[in-house]
Amino acid sequence: MPLEAGLLEILACPECHASLREETPSEDTHELVCEGQGCGLAYPVRDGIPVLLVDEARRPA
Repeated sequence: MPLEAGLLEILACPECHASLREETPSEDTHELVCEGQGCGLAYPVRDGIPVLLVDEARRPA
């Protein structure tokens, strides 16, 4: 389920405060990925709700 465009405009990475972009790595997985250089944390979206907790984020490979 894609997030509303207006929501993406106001959300920011809690770690570095850069903007986020929505990605769908698999058919049933959605993430918000930080666009900040050197950060790149990927935050899960569960049931249409972004989980913006650094402890829940996936680190870049």
